[in-house]
Amino acid sequence: MSVQQVQRTVNQLNKDIATLEKKMADLVKKEADRTKKIGTTQRSITKNTSASTLRTKTRQIQGYQKELDKILSDKANINKKIANKRKSLSAVTLKLQKEESIQAKSLAKQQEKVFATYEKQILELTKQVTEQATISTTEKNIFNSEGTEEFDVFLSHAAEDKESFCNDFSKILQEKYGLKVWYDGISIKWGDSIRAEIDKGLKKSKFGVVILSRNYIKKYWTNYELEALFQIESNGGKVILPIWHDITKKEIQDFSPTLAGKLAMNTGIMTPEEIAKELNEFFQASQEHL
Repeated sequence: MSVQQVQRTVNQLNKDIATLEKKMADLVKKEADRTKKIGTTQRSITKNTSASTLRTKTRQIQGYQKELDKILSDKANINKKIANKRKSLSAVTLKLQKEESIQAKSLAKQQEKVFATYEKQILELTKQVTEQATISTTEKNIFNSEGTEEFDVFLSHAAEDKESFCNDFSKILQEKYGLKVWYDGISIKWGDSIRAEIDKGLKKSKFGVVILSRNYIKKYWTNYELEALFQIESNGGKVILPIWHDITKKEIQDFSPTLAGKLAMNTGIMTPEEIAKELNEFFQASQEHL
């Protein structure tokens, strides 16, 4: 039985107990009412009460007493039902705790596998950076004529994805990990040439992080950035680090089989904080090999 099924059983038992307790409260009120009526009727009988009136009042008392006996019997039955329901609830609650513990362990194992996969990705990407570090200074200068890099990461993304992921991701990279991020929201100023600033950002960044989404693959500027990154990477330049955001593998394969074959982070199973942490660890590891 799944956690959800056990939880539904717990909810139903709690609902049943609440219903029985309401019935019990109604019976307690009726018991008090009948007891009061019996007492009132008994006190109304005096030595001056006529025989006929006495018979009438006696029948009334007997009727109230009969109703009271029925109420007391119903109370006993309901008390028994409540006790049984609470016993069942106790057993099912214990079962729920066990099922939740099993599920938590299963989720923990799945999470460990996910992070193990990403650790493997980091190691493979670091190895790739290490291999690229052997490229001669002359070859590197083909793509960075000034010979210096101002940014650690070039963040290629679609504007529509800023609110859902990119803004938070960029902020965490900069404020928590101190990485220098080329991000159009902060790197392109009013009046700047968009293409010139993108070209400068591409040349001046160590790595290119691509936020692949349905919005991304439709845009001119994002395709321009991606093409430039591919050209640089194909000649031994910076590494493209893909992040899948609200997109399926098939959609990526249809857009770019090359990108579909790259190891990628996925916002569907990781938060911006977790992905930023992985990127920072990869970046720091890559710097140790440069």
